[in-house]
Amino acid sequence: MASSETLTSQEYIKHHLTNLTFGSHPEHGLGFAHSTDEAAEMGFWAVNVDTMFFSILLGCLFLWFFKKVADNVTAGEPSGAQNFVEWIVDFVEDNVRGSFSGKNPLVAPLALTIFIWIFLMNFMDLIPVDLLPWLLQHLASLFGADPHHVFLRVVPTTDPNATFGMSLTVFFLVVYYSIKMKGAGGFVGELTLQPFGKWGMPANLMLEGINLLSKPLSLSLRLFGNLYAGEMIFILVALMYGHNIVLSVSGGVVQLAWAIFHILVITLQAFIFMVLTIVYLDMAHQAHH
Repeated sequence: MASSETLTSQEYIKHHLTNLTFGSHPEHGLGFAHSTDEAAEMGFWAVNVDTMFFSILLGCLFLWFFKKVADNVTAGEPSGAQNFVEWIVDFVEDNVRGSFSGKNPLVAPLALTIFIWIFLMNFMDLIPVDLLPWLLQHLASLFGADPHHVFLRVVPTTDPNATFGMSLTVFFLVVYYSIKMKGAGGFVGELTLQPFGKWGMPANLMLEGINLLSKPLSLSLRLFGNLYAGEMIFILVALMYGHNIVLSVSGGVVQLAWAIFHILVITLQAFIFMVLTIVYLDMAHQAHH
């Protein structure tokens, strides 16, 4: 465990903000990074293993649970799990009906996937910051690895690679449906002829181009920034433990209060990402916006 008792506060924070990164280092070859600097030196093709593992695991958990409920649907007396899933599906469908005016069978399933998947990834922020890293470090020590060089970040949405990956997927869908519904000429026309007409083409392209490119940036940075801030607060609270009884008790109170408030944050961020995705796809299906 990378506890504040064995590390300085700065080292403790840095340790918890370092991903478990695998890649090819210019000097040490293929392997896991032992420091933040070493991870950066691995370059673009390095993989944050913890982000990939937890995001895929939670995605599989979501699919398994919803499929299990779907396979056991009853019309008479639905189970609690069925009521819960139906409530979520109805909630997402209501938001799709209210924000999407076109006809596209992809939008509702996509919105449901985004909402649940992001919520589950955000929910990992409520797990005590030292618990899973402690388990991994003890497991690593059994195989002779240095536990102080084993990193683990369990919240995928605190990794900008994950949030940008999701937002870029939405962005490509927006561009695809813009061209599909309006044609290549219509899409280019929206970028070059609005709002000032053909004589204002350079200004139109700049304004509409910025507006288009801001969509993936705003989606990714909003989600990343809020979850990163939440993770940082939990780490700072964890530093309060182990010094004296007053700080430990105060840390427990602060941690509980922040965790309760953070439930709203993680839900709201998943909801915002879902709603903006629906709105952006609706704009892509419209002739003018």
